[in-house]
Amino acid sequence: MTRGLLSLLLLMLAAPVQAQTALPPAPYADRQLDDPALERKAKALMETIRCLTCQSQSIADSNASMAGDMRSEIRERIRAGEEPEHIRRWLIERYGDWVSYEPTAAPILWPLWAAPIVLLSLGLLLMRGRIKRRPRA
Repeated sequence: MTRGLLSLLLLMLAAPVQAQTALPPAPYADRQLDDPALERKAKALMETIRCLTCQSQSIADSNASMAGDMRSEIRERIRAGEEPEHIRRWLIERYGDWVSYEPTAAPILWPLWAAPIVLLSLGLLLMRGRIKRRPRA
């Protein structure tokens, strides 16, 4: 009876190990394209796309498997003749604006772009008012 429980316990503990599969890396994750011009296009695009796993690195710099898959996808699409801007739009459609390091100029974001200018202007006005009110000695 105890052997059966022990065997069952060991099987339950080993299940997560068996569930992990070691998938092979994507074909172009770490392999460059044969054409140097196409590889430059791909590399330039990869440097402007954020890694979804690391979040602070581009997919060109990240070693995460997700970044490898994205690098491979970009290289395959560029090899097939797609333009980098089309691939960027596809990635943004799929993963959201956050995936791109290039800021968007959507009208909803205009207040965010204007806020530093407005705050700096208010600060300068307040400073000017304080300087004018100061008694001269």
